[in-house]
Amino acid sequence: MSSAPSRSSTDPVASALVEAAATLSVAIRAVAASNPVVLIDGRSGAGKTSLARALVARWPLRGRVQLVALDSLYPGWDGLDAGVDLAREQILVPHARGLIGVWQRWDWDAAQPAEAHAVDPSLPLIVEGSGLLTAVTARLGDVRVWLESPPESRRQRALSRDGDAFRPHWDQWAAQEDRHVAGDEPRRLATHVFAIP
Repeated sequence: MSSAPSRSSTDPVASALVEAAATLSVAIRAVAASNPVVLIDGRSGAGKTSLARALVARWPLRGRVQLVALDSLYPGWDGLDAGVDLAREQILVPHARGLIGVWQRWDWDAAQPAEAHAVDPSLPLIVEGSGLLTAVTARLGDVRVWLESPPESRRQRALSRDGDAFRPHWDQWAAQEDRHVAGDEPRRLATHVFAIP
């Protein structure tokens, strides 16, 4: 066993995400279903993708879990609401009805839809992305997560991840998130709220 300190013991963000994933693992087991749906929302850079990946890595049920990131559905930089609508219509509603959902990846470089992907309703599902928790989508999620994180921390993480592609669109995207937070009150719709430093 290594005597080197673990990353999570020195990185407060990693520690918060590990703790959140552990808490959600318990909540997922408590749903007592073979195909629960987990929805993860939060502003850009809050840690949604990292939490989703951590949750996949420690998935508490037998078999595999499907993961869909709304970054693959948003149709461009003005597409927050449209991406959520696509997720609801093509992924969440079919899954809830026991039907195979089919969604198309948005090709950001070509600015058009690309290949199609299927979602198996018999398997559990994690969907993560900004704008995801609304009054309608909340009814389709068994475990609903809202991540809180300070604006400067979020901006630093998002821009270090996406760099020059995101920088010119930061304010444009943030305005859409502002409307979502004010109009949909995602924190109120969440079953779990986590603070990410």
